[in-house]
Parts: sequence; structure tokens; C-alpha cells
Amino acid sequence: MTNSKLEQLTVGSGCFWCIEAVYNEVKGIEKVVSGFSGGTVPGTPTYREVCSGLTGHAEVVQVTFDPDVISYEDLLVIFMTSHDPTTLNRQGADVGTHYRSVIFYHNHAQKDIAEVVVKEMAPYYEMPIVTEVSPLTTFFEAEAVHQNYYAKNQTQGYCSFVIAPKLTKLRKLHTDKLKSHVA
Repeated sequence: MTNSKLEQLTVGSGCFWCIEAVYNEVKGIEKVVSGFSGGTVPGTPTYREVCSGLTGHAEVVQVTFDPDVISYEDLLVIFMTSHDPTTLNRQGADVGTHYRSVIFYHNHAQKDIAEVVVKEMAPYYEMPIVTEVSPLTTFFEAEAVHQNYYAKNQTQGYCSFVIAPKLTKLRKLHTDKLKSHVA
């Protein structure tokens, strides 16, 4: 992959450990970094501060990808099918504004694609999609313990009971988009 062609996607779908594990299995992904976006409090937020719900940040991942291998649109379809985009500020037992479903676009082309994907996915859900589509202002990388969390903690309860089923669903729905070692 040549770095000049790489693009970025920034999304939040509940706990960043889940969506990080999902994107780590997708071909064309150069890097996935867990972090925070969308807040209003000055300074670099910590995980503890974000989880308080007082900073306005969402747990997100910033994905660096090769658009010659996988499109931004395909990555958004994977995002929309890897969580429940109809629950406001919650994913399963994870509750709070920091767990909101959100697409932070990097430019107007991404905004347009995001709006189309959200609209096209709506008929597949019984409830209205509440995924926020907002401009990316700042991305803060989360602490090192949160990076590549699933790979380092697969036997931990949250990983076994929450993340593993999401990966099973990914492998079923998007086999053609996965790295060969996970397909």
C-alpha cells in the first residue's frame, strides 16, 4: 500500500473494542486506532473522563484503509451491520452518550456517502436509524491498554460474550471483504 492513497474512516458504535476487532479482520485496512471524538471539553480526554459522560466524546475507531482494496462505502456497510444503529446512546448493556452510533466524516464526499448508506440501510431495520453523521473535528487516541484490546484479551468475559458474536456475524455477512486468514 502506498501511503499517498490511504484514506481514513472514523466511526463509533458503542464500545470501541468491538468495532476495532471487526475492522482488524477486514482486508485493505492498514491500521485501526481506538480513541475519542465529538467532545467539547478542552484538552485530551482519558477513558475514565469519557466514560463519565461529561466530556461529550464518543468512543470511536479511526481506520486507515486503502480505497483500492475496500471502499469507504463498504466500510460503512460493515459498520452499520456490526452494531444496532437504532438504539440511541447504547449498545447492549453499554449505555451513555459515549456509546452513541456515529459517523465522523473527514470531507464532504464522505458526508455524502455516509448519508446515502444510512438511508439505504434504513429498510433493513424495524426501528429508525439514529446514527449521527457529523464532521470530524478532533480525534484523540485512547490509552495503550485499549489498543488491539480483543486480540490481547480474547478469553476475557466481555470479549467472549460481546465481541466474539460480532465477529461471527461479520464472518457470515462479509466473507468476501475479510483478510484471507480469517475468512
